Amino acid sequence: MPKNIGANLMVRKFEITADGGSRGNPGPAAYGAVVSENGKVLHELFETIGIATNNVAEYNGLLAALRKVNEIDPTAEVEAKMDSKLVVEQMSGRWQIKHPDMRQLAKQARDAHSANLVSYKWIPRDQNSHADRLANKALDGEVSTFAPRQLNFLSERLTSKEKPTNIYFIRHGETHLTPERRFSGSDGSNPELSEAGLRQADAVAKELAIRGADLIIASPMRRTTQTAEAIAKATGLEINFDKNWVECGFGEWDELTVKEIQDLYPSEWDQWVSDTSFRPGKSGESYEDVAARIELALTDLALEHQSKDIIVVAHNVVIKTLTTLVTGSPIESLFHVDAAPCSITWVSIWPSDGLRALRSLNERGHLIHLHK
Repeated sequence: MPKNIGANLMVRKFEITADGGSRGNPGPAAYGAVVSENGKVLHELFETIGIATNNVAEYNGLLAALRKVNEIDPTAEVEAKMDSKLVVEQMSGRWQIKHPDMRQLAKQARDAHSANLVSYKWIPRDQNSHADRLANKALDGEVSTFAPRQLNFLSERLTSKEKPTNIYFIRHGETHLTPERRFSGSDGSNPELSEAGLRQADAVAKELAIRGADLIIASPMRRTTQTAEAIAKATGLEINFDKNWVECGFGEWDELTVKEIQDLYPSEWDQWVSDTSFRPGKSGESYEDVAARIELALTDLALEHQSKDIIVVAHNVVIKTLTTLVTGSPIESLFHVDAAPCSITWVSIWPSDGLRALRSLNERGHLIHLHK
């Protein structure tokens, strides 16, 4: 397209979508990216990048697309669309970039095409399916090569002398809403623990005192605060509150049962159990919203407290979502996970390479005597 001089200058405008994924997080990884102009696809980019995390793969997709645009026209304006809230917020300058690998990749992306010509927009996953398919296309071509390497990689980590960061995620004890499985989100009534919940908190506190830990982090909601207080009393540790670990918001669904929601909001319920980008109760959070803030919080936690043993008192949806991030599973897998009140879910993260492993899920042996 020709360019005119001065006031009549015509600037080309490109749209890019980018994605990346890792089967193992870290594991065999690849990116996919699409470069378009005026609604027409100009380039499809995809490539494997070896063993890496989801975030590294996503950044590589963005980097590849920006470099391709710069080859075409270094003066062009670019709208970069991604379903990674982490990358979008970091590249937009709203979130800090603490991980050194992420900082380096972000710098490369800013250098790939003039930063003042690039804008960033978060889009739901279903609007980024083209780039996602390309990333999976790259991975599918290399599965037989990389899969055995990943299995050996994890095995070596589990038997190595390097001390991982161990994080024990504890769901809070029961409230009066728990027995009927009523929704209780971060934007709701914020109930306290019931008598049963207080007993559960004491039981898990005794178990954690035996295991030992270096610090306690808790969601600042009442039920998590009371659970953390029982653990602090048993371990002698202080509580550090972090709102990143609060429960998913459910909006006007709060305090309703599944049956009540199905009766009152049938179409919305169907969306919520089939679309991880859907926000429930008008003002609630989607599963993808929760995953974005947890991914950032988990990364920061592992970087700031390397090789420490940490207790995090959180919530059911938070812990369910966490398991998909740690195992590199599709986010839809959280529909098949549940965390019981005051259960323990153990995650290890190795400082040298960020490898994550789910060591246990929903441990409840310490609660058996409460049900006799």
